[in-house]
Amino acid sequence: MTSTFLPEKRTGPDTDLPPPAADAARGRARRRAMNWLTAVSFQVPALVLFGVLVLLPIMFALYAAFFRWGGFGMPEDYIGVENFTRLFDDPVFIGDLWRCLLLVLLSLALQLPFALAMAVALNQKVRGRAVYRMLFFAPYVLSEAITGVLFAMIFAPGEGLADHVLDGIGLEGLGGEWFADPDMVMATLFLVMTWKYFGFHMMLYLAGLQSIPKELHEAALIDGAGPWQRFRNVTLPLLAPTLRISVFLSVIGAIQLFDLVWVVTAGGPDHHSETMAVTMFQFGFKRYQVGYASAISVVMFGISLVFALAYQRFVLRRDLEGATTTMRGGKQ
Repeated sequence: MTSTFLPEKRTGPDTDLPPPAADAARGRARRRAMNWLTAVSFQVPALVLFGVLVLLPIMFALYAAFFRWGGFGMPEDYIGVENFTRLFDDPVFIGDLWRCLLLVLLSLALQLPFALAMAVALNQKVRGRAVYRMLFFAPYVLSEAITGVLFAMIFAPGEGLADHVLDGIGLEGLGGEWFADPDMVMATLFLVMTWKYFGFHMMLYLAGLQSIPKELHEAALIDGAGPWQRFRNVTLPLLAPTLRISVFLSVIGAIQLFDLVWVVTAGGPDHHSETMAVTMFQFGFKRYQVGYASAISVVMFGISLVFALAYQRFVLRRDLEGATTTMRGGKQ
């Protein structure tokens, strides 16, 4: 006698059956909506702050640049592009542009190579290199106001430390009106800027140097490459992304330079150390020609924006493409 055993049909709430496709789709949609809401909730505060503190001031400065406005009430005296035509007819502002270009060229030719040389030196096994790194980076931590007051005392004519040092080593003729001489003020100011900012670039270069695998240098050494060949063919190519970022930050900083110049010289003597930001401050907060100062700020913003976009398009493009490729490869 044979019997056929049929599976028992289970019914009730304990039935272990897969959910319908419609329920699964609704669950996925619900999870996507929750993820989207979570992302938005984190981004909204930052976007609100960015809009209120960045976008609105930029838009209002652009609006005010077309008015003759003293800064009180709302702008009403519309004058079109008169502020901009006045701007490029002003010899002080044209001088600001040339001084900005001079600072950029001096930074690229002197400050950044000096920072790179110090980074390469402190990347070696030097006794006490941690102390040297701290000492060279310390000026960057100081505020620009403290730095300005400090060097105003150091370069005080006849009484400052700089003149006393030169007198002590028999070079009295090199001292003088450091910040009061139109022929010396920009060189002295650049010296102060180099002392203040080279440590930041040095630390950037140190971080880039320490990310280069030592095996590459060892392989080049085995192949018979000397120190200069290893630096030129191994170190510089691998350090290039860091160098490009450093150049970008240096140029943008020169375009927007204000506080250090204002504390040390206030743009003097006779506008010979004035920058675009100092000129903008003078007209906006000293002469109450806020419409004209707004036009200066718009030109500064335009120069910075054009440089940033062009630099990203033609210089940083390969770095950004490499980062995008790496991220995509990581996801795969």
